Amino acid sequence: MALTFHLECSVLCGAGPFDATKVHHLCTCGRPLLARYDWDRVSSTWSRSTVHNGVRSMWRYSPVLPLEADETPVSLGEGWTPLLRASRLGADLGLTQLLIKDEALNPTNSFKARGMSTAVTRARALGAKTLAVPSAGNAACALAAYAARAGLQAKVFMPQDVKAPFVRECQLHGADVTLVDGLITDAGRVSAERGQPLGWYDVSTLKEPFRVEGKKTMGYEIAEQLAWSWPDWIIYPTGGGTGIVGIWKACEELERLGWVTGQRPGLISVQADGCAPIVRAFHAGATTAAPWDNASTVADGLRVPAAVGDILVLQALRESGGGAVAVSDDDMIQGMRDLGRREGVGAAPEGGATVAALRRLVDEGMIRRNDRVVLLNTGGALKYLEVLHEAQRAAGIHSQEFEARSAQ
Repeated sequence: MALTFHLECSVLCGAGPFDATKVHHLCTCGRPLLARYDWDRVSSTWSRSTVHNGVRSMWRYSPVLPLEADETPVSLGEGWTPLLRASRLGADLGLTQLLIKDEALNPTNSFKARGMSTAVTRARALGAKTLAVPSAGNAACALAAYAARAGLQAKVFMPQDVKAPFVRECQLHGADVTLVDGLITDAGRVSAERGQPLGWYDVSTLKEPFRVEGKKTMGYEIAEQLAWSWPDWIIYPTGGGTGIVGIWKACEELERLGWVTGQRPGLISVQADGCAPIVRAFHAGATTAAPWDNASTVADGLRVPAAVGDILVLQALRESGGGAVAVSDDDMIQGMRDLGRREGVGAAPEGGATVAALRRLVDEGMIRRNDRVVLLNTGGALKYLEVLHEAQRAAGIHSQEFEARSAQ
């Protein structure tokens, strides 16, 4: 049976279109492939009122997701996460319309559940038996869970210094875990070296076409939860960048459907001072992001020295009238505390980074008092409790030193 979607080169190099019933990863030009839909058919069979009565998961948007007719997705109930009004934190920052999209409430505690749900669904349909991914942590946990749900084998490759909760969660779901010296890029190299000769299905960020389809549902949900309108700004912590690419894709698709009108949101990419290839490239006016040397940050999801989708991320930032900000580890940890103490949201450092970036953008006047702003908290705090403990311990030592000097 013919599918209602096909694959297209994301930079329109001239290759393709590609048949989505066959396994494809990157385009022949080396850039990501994206799914494109039969919009006449979608528009004639789907409406906003239909969505309103849909399932309370991201699969409420199944007509624009890579799902065959009568196929059951590999799902753990991902998506349809809350969009919380952050009135107390907003007041601290002088903002009247601050919201938090809390992705920590997804299965496996992060937004990675969305992408792995679509990727594993398509991998199963394409006949894959063993799935492999390099990961800083959360993607590995999500793949392990969704592969288990689908009855497939998961091989995950993570940096040697990954935090222990990520390893244990992967093992809980039956994944085979390999720890690699170096960063996620090194994990990706080892994964490919081992997996390609054995025919493992690679679900690396943007190296297969379907994880971004799950991530784009964050954009669909934000629009729906705001009564089919856009916020002024979306602030997003950026490692591989699939979330920004997906949200921008959602903007385009919702306009094509005619469901949302008006100006699209400005997209703000947030990275760590110790690993900011997108921020550096954005401010240099570059169209690609050179790899970042000696990447270092407490936010594992932001420790991505080279992004496959760099062109797409930078394009989205510029087309949206957005920007790019790098913040320190100390400031993102303070952002975690602000989210926890002011709004009861348990955020990972990546979520805390969005608060640090917002604070700076308000101070600089880019974001104004009455702008409607959405912060993306992409994961939960529980796997990072040791980071908070270490920060508190260091603060205690510094406090004791200060008190000792003051008494002299």
